[in-house]
Amino acid sequence: MPFPLPRPLHLSSLPYLLILLLLATFTTANVEKTIFLAPPPITIPTPHPPIDDLGLARLSPSHPILRTYLNASFPTPASPGTESWFFLQNLHPGRRYEVRVCWLATQPTSFTLATHTLTHTLSDPVLLSSLTKYSSSRLTTTTTTPDLDIDITTAEKPLDNGPISDSVLFLRIRAAADYFSTDAELMRTVPPVAVDVILDPFLGNVFPRSLVPTACYGVVVAGVAVLVGKWVVGELGRVVDDMAVEGEKEGERDGDEEGEREEKKVQ
Repeated sequence: MPFPLPRPLHLSSLPYLLILLLLATFTTANVEKTIFLAPPPITIPTPHPPIDDLGLARLSPSHPILRTYLNASFPTPASPGTESWFFLQNLHPGRRYEVRVCWLATQPTSFTLATHTLTHTLSDPVLLSSLTKYSSSRLTTTTTTPDLDIDITTAEKPLDNGPISDSVLFLRIRAAADYFSTDAELMRTVPPVAVDVILDPFLGNVFPRSLVPTACYGVVVAGVAVLVGKWVVGELGRVVDDMAVEGEKEGERDGDEEGEREEKKVQ
């Protein structure tokens, strides 16, 4: 008599495999980011802060998204890429933030993001030179290549003309072209890269606020995947059990037939 077929052990891992497959859709490409803590506030003179003269695009909790173009270049030993500068203002001291750069897959580019305090930037000759160079270039080209989104280069006006205290940072983004083409023009001149620059605060300094809907969706999908996985495992187990029962019945029939043949031989 044949033994009943054992239930495959790998079926118990099916729900977890389904969860992994469903959550794999959340993998996001073409995103680079930096995470930082907002510094203590510093005093900035008004009504004409020197920052305004730089003409930098600004990001703040009230204006967290900027759609713009960033210049890029092929990296060399002397220059790892083209640098762009932004100004982060109205931050909450001690709060964790992240800045993300999102760009199209049709423009392969390697981005490097870094934040610098106002004091460090102005005291470091390399950073100050890069900032000054970018500012001069931006002031002359902003009118011809404006940001794709709203223009937020203008500072938010204070209620009075006295000095203000604000938590601010400089953001430096380095863009290096990351492709090879048989088009000689593309290899000679790298086109500007369309990007979204996003300032995202953390909730409780633990989780990015903009990802909360995605996390909730992931929890719902994972729950559904577990239920579906359990149902599939149950159905497969039922099929295996039915096959085992059928095998037992066939074995019993074969045994009965064999017994009848033996009896006939004896007679």
